[in-house]
Amino acid sequence: QVQLQESGGGLVQEGGSLKLSCEASGRLFRLRAMGWYRQAPGKQRERIASTTIDDATYYAEFVKGRFTISRDNAKNTVFLQMNKLKPEDTAVYYCTMMVNDQWFWGQGTRVTVSS
Repeated sequence: QVQLQESGGGLVQEGGSLKLSCEASGRLFRLRAMGWYRQAPGKQRERIASTTIDDATYYAEFVKGRFTISRDNAKNTVFLQMNKLKPEDTAVYYCTMMVNDQWFWGQGTRVTVSS
């Protein structure tokens, strides 16, 4: 089984920064892709950023220039550096990883941006 554990969420003022982390543990034979999604109250879950083992990277338009995804392959960890945060970034943030040809999800970490 594979478990993903997120950390780093919290309360921050508009314009501030947070860095989220997500570490995978368990039977990690093939970790091919990592990504971040978020879900705001009353809205659908939306994709934010992702990265693959061949360094293909995706960013949603609404985070380009503000958020950066990175990873530490040795530690099976993916990060999301979030700068210039806005109140509309308030949401529960989920990491996801493709491991052993299956997608796994973390439990989510809450980010609240106050104006």
